[in-house]
Amino acid sequence: MQYRKLGRTGLKVSEISLGSWLTYGNSVAEETVARMTKRAFELGINFFDTANVYERGEAEILLGKALTAYSRDSYVLATKAFWPMGEGPNDRGLSRKHVFEQLHASLKRLQVDYVDIFYCHRYDPETPVDETLRTIEDMVRQGKVLYVGVSEWTAAQIQEGLQVADRYLLDRIVVNQPQYSMFLRNIEAEIIPVSEKNGISQVVFSPLAQGVLTGKYRKGSAIPADSRAADNKANMWIHNYLTDGYLDKVEKLIGIAGDLGISLSSLALAWVLRLPNIASALVGATKIEQLEENVKASGIVLSADVVAEIEKILQD
Repeated sequence: MQYRKLGRTGLKVSEISLGSWLTYGNSVAEETVARMTKRAFELGINFFDTANVYERGEAEILLGKALTAYSRDSYVLATKAFWPMGEGPNDRGLSRKHVFEQLHASLKRLQVDYVDIFYCHRYDPETPVDETLRTIEDMVRQGKVLYVGVSEWTAAQIQEGLQVADRYLLDRIVVNQPQYSMFLRNIEAEIIPVSEKNGISQVVFSPLAQGVLTGKYRKGSAIPADSRAADNKANMWIHNYLTDGYLDKVEKLIGIAGDLGISLSSLALAWVLRLPNIASALVGATKIEQLEENVKASGIVLSADVVAEIEKILQD
């Protein structure tokens, strides 16, 4: 496993990190979470990601139980707040009340005294950015949060957050968590340039396009009965990629991966990690074998010719 610095900080995270969205508390049970966590450590993963909203706290509970077997200084832990956690008017967003309450609820579920990274899970147009960042700053000063992050903020919103932090001498944003893969590249135009200029790394989610870039789904073949795509409740987003256009690209990309002697998932993850601004590719797994395969991508360097060949396929 290779490690990269997170933004302008001294923190180092594994190039492949393990998330719990759509898995822990849903398709992955407690016993499997424990075994998955153990294997992740064995493979060199030191970065674990969750959020309060994942199965309304159940993902945090399962991850927290699994992590009790390991020294707190041996891993990097991230969680988030923004999405509704109840029916009340203050059970959502990034107000001081909601952020304060949700961070403490997350710490309790995770059974830890602090999280390494706390993300604003989306931008909240109803709350002043200074209110949110001041609240997180308070948590930093209390030792309950080490680094400030955002998720799926636009370049303009990130810039606003930086300006507010500088104006009030608050801890700066050092990490953004956007979606990014061969099939979704919108962060390249503005978000990465702004981030590079300001010492912010990307920790990208869905780098395998909801699993389509594993090669599991092939044009003209039935959807595997044991796959996420077979369960619309578990993952409704994957069907956006199960079109002839995307599956045609998958077939061509499988050919490139075969020529290199690696799997399609390794190719897709190595392609994501070709950008130095990306500190880690966040993967989800329902089986240990999937995690083991994903980790193989760390350290793979794609040649300029291979990157150009991939680009041609993606642009067709």
